[in-house]
Amino acid sequence: MTYLDRQEFLAWAYDDLLTNTTRGVLAEYIVAKSLGICDTKRVEWDKYDLVIGDIGVEVKSAAYVQTWKQTRLSEIAFNIRPAKGWDARANTSAASAGRSADVYVFCLLTVTDREHADPLNVAQWTFYVLPTSVLNREVTEQKTIRLRPLKSLRPHECAYEELKASIHQAAAVNRGLGHW
Repeated sequence: MTYLDRQEFLAWAYDDLLTNTTRGVLAEYIVAKSLGICDTKRVEWDKYDLVIGDIGVEVKSAAYVQTWKQTRLSEIAFNIRPAKGWDARANTSAASAGRSADVYVFCLLTVTDREHADPLNVAQWTFYVLPTSVLNREVTEQKTIRLRPLKSLRPHECAYEELKASIHQAAAVNRGLGHW
């Protein structure tokens, strides 16, 4: 039997970084890179996307341009649905639905011209960082949030270089140790 080439598989399966699922994983990687935690591997279906110390981070992604032919730019919306999270470390599921992470990072690929879209260029992304407590207080059971209502919650809008500090600040606020 032939042993398959890993790089060939990755190129075959994940070459198009604009597809929703691949872009979402890339957004998680970008946030992990900013936090300096790329030495840990991604855990599929965990109760939150990233862990830095004792901080759980949920990463959401959206873009104006998509892989498919579009007649207009996509409307920006992020999934914020409370869920019964599965804890990969303990191999248990939460008894009730909720938002498990301390911080949400909403990653928006801002480019509006597909020809110039390069999801690997962090300068093409804007990040909106929000303590989960704000979502829980303001949009308790809401399943999705569009960009304008998200901005009305006053997330910290930042570039890649500010992301790590913003996540730590939001985590402190989420734990009642700071002001938003």
